[in-house]
Formats: sequence, C-alpha cells, structure tokens
Amino acid sequence: MRDEDLFVEQAIRNVFGFCDELILVDHRSKDATPKILERLAAESPVPATLHRVKDASVSHDLIKGYAGQDVWVLGVDGDELYDPRGLERFRTQLLAGEALDAWNVRANMLHCVELDEARGLATGYLSPPAPSVSKMFNFRLIDAWDGDNPERLCDPSGLLFKSGVSPRKCELNKTHSWEESPFRALHVCFLRRSSRQRKTGPRMNVPDRTAPRRAPVRAWRAFLEAIGRPPLGSYKDLYRVGELVTLDVGDLLASTSST
Repeated sequence: MRDEDLFVEQAIRNVFGFCDELILVDHRSKDATPKILERLAAESPVPATLHRVKDASVSHDLIKGYAGQDVWVLGVDGDELYDPRGLERFRTQLLAGEALDAWNVRANMLHCVELDEARGLATGYLSPPAPSVSKMFNFRLIDAWDGDNPERLCDPSGLLFKSGVSPRKCELNKTHSWEESPFRALHVCFLRRSSRQRKTGPRMNVPDRTAPRRAPVRAWRAFLEAIGRPPLGSYKDLYRVGELVTLDVGDLLASTSST
C-alpha cells in the first residue's frame, strides 16, 4: 500500500472474514495509510503483521516462502474493494476443493470511474469484457517464486511449477454474472485514493515508477508525489473496455467495522 488512506480501511475490512492471515505492507506512505494499517492489524480477527518497507519488492519476499504449501494467496490493493458476503461463500467453496487444480482465479471486477457512496452506486467498466486484475494464486502448485519481483505477485520471473502441473486460470468472471459471482470487487483505480492526492485519475503503478529512467525524470516525479500531485498513469486505460455501466455496489461499501 502507498498513500491509500481513502479506501484502504474498507479494502482490508472486507477480507477480514476470508483470510486466515493478513500481511499488511506499507510502502513509504505519507498520508494516514500507516496509522490505518496499524489499527487494522490490532483489530484483525486473524493473525496480522504490519511491515513498513522502503522497496516494494519486499512485499513479494514476504509471501514467496509459502510456495509448495496448501495455501491460497490473495493480493489486495488499497483500491480493490471485494464483496465480503461473497467471499464468505467463496471461502466455503475453496475449502470444499473447488478450483483445486487452478493456478489462479479471476474475479468479476468493476473498474470504477464514478462512485456515489451515499446511494451505493458505481459506474465503470465490467470484467469481462475488460480485464480482471485479481491476484488469487494457488501456491500448492508451485515449488518456488523467487524472481526479482518489483512488487508481490506481479512478475512471473522465478516462478517454478511442480512437475506435471499445467497452470490454468479459473475465470469466474466469465462464468458468473456480477450479481451471482462469489468473487467480485470494485476497483476504484480511476478515483482519488489518497487525502494527499489533489485530483482524481489513475496513478502510476509500481513497475512504471521504479523503472530505470534519467535522473531528472525520476527527481521530477518524486517532487510531484511529494506535493500531492503524483503523475497520472496511462496503463490503466486498458481497463476502459466495453460500455460504461452503473451497478449497485452497496454490499461492497457496507460498514464492516468490528463491534
């Protein structure tokens, strides 16, 4: 997580009932994200650890040791709000052996360009036809994932499958509608995500931010981030596929605070 204080609490609370362990990682945030994560780690109903890292690649180092274990790993970004009630059903299905031979599972997603939180309505691009960016991986099928990953679960370098394994995707987003899917998320990538962010719009992703570039370019981008005007990223334009739709997302925004 990096400067995600507007949605990160909802994102994490929504997976409280799904995960057996939470590994929370803050990457040089300057807004309230670290304080929020610290509180969530203390309130978590399952074991939770908080790591403050200077290099986003550490987030992958924290999970690569699970390779070969009977573990599903779900990577959740601060702009991904999963349906908590759907995840309860999805957890039961996974524990019953569903998708056991799949390497990764693709969620139904709505890439959001407008959000009316009061009415629980969101407008955006549905996956499909837009791509799904869910990061749900079956680590029991691999022997290692030791490559040089700029952040967790985003680069196939060093990924070694067990002998005889033919990796396949379980594309729930193509077999379930948004309304019936147990694995769905509101992706608020086009919205303002930090109190330090002065305007709305998609931000640069970690690989783009850390890619080698001339020193003046890197310095200029660092300055813009420091004053709350991070450079906009163009890579998320690939999510603008299909027609704009408006959907009821109230279940994904409902309060999940502990009592």
